[in-house]
Amino acid sequence: MLKVETEKLGNVSVVSLQGRLVRGETDAVRRAVLSERDASVVVIDLARVGIIDAGGLGLMLELRQRTESSGIEFRLKNVTKLVKEVLEITRLESVRWRPTARRLRVCVFTSGLTPTPAS
Repeated sequence: MLKVETEKLGNVSVVSLQGRLVRGETDAVRRAVLSERDASVVVIDLARVGIIDAGGLGLMLELRQRTESSGIEFRLKNVTKLVKEVLEITRLESVRWRPTARRLRVCVFTSGLTPTPAS
């Protein structure tokens, strides 16, 4: 079973996943991400994802499209070696999962949950 936890860090929502990101286990992730309408950035933390299949990859592509069409940046964080290999095999590593350098400078988290604009 996939465990989903959401944490707000200012205008950034971090959705941490633990378990298998596979077909049949994706509804909770979809609900968590799509409920973050007031966020300017949604980050999916994959540090504790052991397996991802076509259903999980499809979900990541769907969520990226849906959030970005609403003006919300979509990022992947802590991509595990296994997930990275799956992205490479499927040639999805070329999808822009991370913001450009310009966008990375928008805010820097200096202490805990408080975002500070970067200079």
